[in-house]
Amino acid sequence: MQIDLLQEARRQAEICNACRYCEGYCSVFPALHEERMFTDGNLTQLANLCHNCRGCYYACQYTAPHEFDLNLPKALAEVRQDSWETFAWPGPLAHWFQKSGVLIAVATIVGFALLFLAFRALGSSGGEGFYAVLSHSAMVTIFLPAFLFPLFSIGISLRRYCRATDGKSVKMSDIFDAFVSAARMKNLAGGHGDGCNFEDEDRFSQARRLAHQAVMYGFLLCFASTSVGTLMHYLLDMPAPYPLWSLPKLLGIPGGILMVLGTVKLAYLKLNADKDLGAPSAWGGEMAFILLLFLVALSGLLLYGLGNTAAMPTMLAIHLGSVLSFFLLTPYTKMAHGFYRLAALVRDAQRKSKA
Repeated sequence: MQIDLLQEARRQAEICNACRYCEGYCSVFPALHEERMFTDGNLTQLANLCHNCRGCYYACQYTAPHEFDLNLPKALAEVRQDSWETFAWPGPLAHWFQKSGVLIAVATIVGFALLFLAFRALGSSGGEGFYAVLSHSAMVTIFLPAFLFPLFSIGISLRRYCRATDGKSVKMSDIFDAFVSAARMKNLAGGHGDGCNFEDEDRFSQARRLAHQAVMYGFLLCFASTSVGTLMHYLLDMPAPYPLWSLPKLLGIPGGILMVLGTVKLAYLKLNADKDLGAPSAWGGEMAFILLLFLVALSGLLLYGLGNTAAMPTMLAIHLGSVLSFFLLTPYTKMAHGFYRLAALVRDAQRKSKA
């Protein structure tokens, strides 16, 4: 990891540890105040525990123009981003995505969509609905490796993270506490429960927390929809397409709507937030991730609406291209941050259990 980023984060953490004004804020500060010296592993853990709510910055008396020039949200964001790039596998791809994320995302979506349209030009596969464009066996052949690759890659990344942060044996109670915190987005509510200062320094808001919850629960509903459809296909011999009142549709349509609404709100917040309180070099990669999620959800909803029209093959190609791009780029997009944040929450649950 970059020494200069760690040194700056260490300098600011030592000042915060002496001040302790923000002790009642998010989970970062109780963890920070337990330390007397900050190793690289300590700083990496604190950085991934930070949710960039920015309340500490606006409450701090030592920000610029004070000579201490504290900007802890930015310092931790830069360490956090650097940790993702350092632990990612294969490593160089993470750096390229953060530098040119939107361009890479658009290029992969367009490239894969054109590839699927080329398959369509070769002729119908003989199935019904979507399978008339691309057979079920072809979809499985293409998407199963694309689904397994990010899981394997992120598994390696998390192993590196745990080693770097002196990870210990995990108990089920630690995992449960981490999932409860993630489900509630507790650290996006601030220590007082009023929310973030992400939009405006003078106003607390739950907007960012709600947008993240919409995206997270929307994604989980869509994943559940796909999983149920897979079980219906293989176990019950009920292949797609499915009617509106079927379980895959009852899960997938609300999930897609939540993802569209959540990503639009997140994009709005990011466009209007102060870039200097995050990692400026990662802004493009973060926006690319939001764009990917938005296109996956929107194209899925439009695909359902256009299922019986001549536009269906083109929309299917766009949707499949978006989904394939999302899977293959997952280890390098901000999707990976969910896994790191969960690992950080598990480590924090371990810390609290020893207190």
